[in-house]
Amino acid sequence: MDGIHDMGGTQGWGTVIIDPDERVFAEPWEGKAFAYGALSARLSGTNLDAMRHAIDRQHPYDYLVDGYYGRWLGCVETLLVDSGVLAPGAVEARARRLRGEDVEEPAEPTPNKPDYQPTAAGSLREIPDPPRFEVGQAVRARSWASDGHTRLPRYVRGHTGTVTALLPAQVLPDTHAHFAGENAQHVYAVEFDSADLWGPDSETFALTISLYESYLEPA
Repeated sequence: MDGIHDMGGTQGWGTVIIDPDERVFAEPWEGKAFAYGALSARLSGTNLDAMRHAIDRQHPYDYLVDGYYGRWLGCVETLLVDSGVLAPGAVEARARRLRGEDVEEPAEPTPNKPDYQPTAAGSLREIPDPPRFEVGQAVRARSWASDGHTRLPRYVRGHTGTVTALLPAQVLPDTHAHFAGENAQHVYAVEFDSADLWGPDSETFALTISLYESYLEPA
């Protein structure tokens, strides 16, 4: 879906400051959040793409102020509520009780785990269909707005690039996240010119991005 998570290529967010001594987990709770996130797909009966879509759906304010591992916690709550492992409002009620507040118990959750099983482990698949595009071919990223999960960034939509490599076929996140089938497709490395994406005053470089076949059309 199109939301605050699709920030690539946008401006006005300030300078990125890189701390060479930054720890993986700055606070102990961040390590726990990572563990919860890693287990959430199994507990909720979902998958990695559904996990990413849960992050997509966070409120823009929460997405910006909660930080990286805060988003993981929000994602875990969304997946567990969606699958009926937790009742809506259960996490907020628990936090309020820990603060000593009187809180009405939330209703019991209704089990709602998706009835969906992948055909194999991981995301790579073998498909019989020949690739539609070849190395050196000019292609255009399709221009569309998505109300579901997608891995097609807004900043390349409608722009033309060149296929530089054919990558292993993978399940399509757009359907996999919604348990609507794996829809495995060829994946291409596509090179774009920075000036075409962001104008002649942008820094000059070539950007290579991995794109699924259904994201592309002949230029």
